[in-house]
Amino acid sequence: MTATTVLTARALLLDMDGTLVNSDAAVERVWRRWAERHGLDGTEIMQVVHGRQGYATMAVLLPDRPMEQNLADDARMLAEETADVDGVVPVPGAPEFLASLVTAGVPHALVTSANVPLSTARMAAAGLALPGVRVTAESVGASKPDPEGFLKGAAELGVAPEQCVVFEDSGAGIEAGRAAGMRVVGVGQRARFHGPDVVAPDLRAVRVEAAGGGLVRLHVG
Repeated sequence: MTATTVLTARALLLDMDGTLVNSDAAVERVWRRWAERHGLDGTEIMQVVHGRQGYATMAVLLPDRPMEQNLADDARMLAEETADVDGVVPVPGAPEFLASLVTAGVPHALVTSANVPLSTARMAAAGLALPGVRVTAESVGASKPDPEGFLKGAAELGVAPEQCVVFEDSGAGIEAGRAAGMRVVGVGQRARFHGPDVVAPDLRAVRVEAAGGGLVRLHVG
């Protein structure tokens, strides 16, 4: 029998890719094409692409390349990704999880390395409603693992960082949540290797209940 971990918070900050939406097939198609164009091993680069904005991934993979080229490449990649939503589906339990947040009146925000068009396209492809508060690539000056996005999400919700819980799947995202001073629920197998506070195999393993006084209780496991 799996043990259940209980966390209490005032707000939740939710990553998109790998956390609410399974877009791995689309991400891999686009990034393997990019790797081929640059003479890189597609399998190896898939170990570092998750969680970061594209330009930040490129800076890791091609450290000597001017950032202007990375930014231009990133813009093209975002357009490719926005047009390619084949196979994009919700993470199991995501529709019910998001609905439970609305029902319980839990403040929550999407904090994603995608831009507005891409996050809109992928959430729609997965049949998921967009939260009212959304922090996207256009909203920040630094990519995860920098904590800026999560701190901005907390500020927009009017909740102190230490009263927020982050839901993430990637190493970069988990690092960003921890750097923001927040507790982190890791979602899926990828998260297990990056030290979140607790891991849920998917969102079916998370139950939300109002705890009174503006608090929410999360049962994970």
